[in-house]
Amino acid sequence: MENKFDVIIIGGSYAGLSAVMALGRSLRNVLIIDSGKPCNRQTPHSHNFITHDGKTPKEISDLAKAQVLQYETVKFHDGVVVKMEKGAEGFTINTENGEVFTAKKLILASGIKDLMPNISGFAECWGISAIHCPYCHGYEVKGEVTGILSNGDIAFDFSKLVFNLTKELTLFTNGKSTLNKEQTEKFSQNKIEIIEDEIEKVQHENGNIQKIIFKNGKEVSLKALYAKIGFEQNINVEDLGIELNENGFVKVDMMQKTNIPGVFACGDNVTMMRSVANAVAQGNFAGAVVNKELSEEEF
Repeated sequence: MENKFDVIIIGGSYAGLSAVMALGRSLRNVLIIDSGKPCNRQTPHSHNFITHDGKTPKEISDLAKAQVLQYETVKFHDGVVVKMEKGAEGFTINTENGEVFTAKKLILASGIKDLMPNISGFAECWGISAIHCPYCHGYEVKGEVTGILSNGDIAFDFSKLVFNLTKELTLFTNGKSTLNKEQTEKFSQNKIEIIEDEIEKVQHENGNIQKIIFKNGKEVSLKALYAKIGFEQNINVEDLGIELNENGFVKVDMMQKTNIPGVFACGDNVTMMRSVANAVAQGNFAGAVVNKELSEEEF
């Protein structure tokens, strides 16, 4: 494989594949580097994306990959990026197996890594019955006995969305509640119980939650558990001095540009709106902007 490209895209899921389609159709020599570990790999079905509603995440990405590889200037490399450097003529990317690639432009579509709470069984349920998004998963568990694992202002705001889908709702703060008086009263008015007991484990069968078991021995049966958990960037963006915003996402402008000239970012690594549709839209736009920038420089 050649090692010099117009554009390197780090991340070959929805945002990266969408970006490379725009670039491949613009005759750009593009390399996608992907580790093959998308954050939704446990999710059984993807929703809220027209024409693909209900398909598995892998069905969607496999079809997208097959389509973009029809463009002869697009190449795909299985690997993990371990170092990124900016030089006078572009960017150098090193993978863990020792491969070195260079490009004029760089698109980070590398996603994020969810940080699992220290609760036994939670990770096995993540993406299946422990879920992050009412738009992606909420319809399938509408009206069911449901929990929210969160606290404070985030829990208050998130509960409004979930309450629209089910009134069988309990908030688990996993420790002392940090809701203020007005927020707590609102939960009481809507008959949403707040349980502050610390969680010991999530009892499940093949990722499907059966009950929450607390350290004090208390148990609560559930069908679904929404959770707001922490995350970190999948790659070390600080290699290039790329700025993150106050929430830990890559900071980009309206053109998907980072603070480093020639570096763009799109998908889950830049926004809390984690959905296939949003990643596809951002990737498509980023690819078009990168092609425009290359075209202007070459004209």
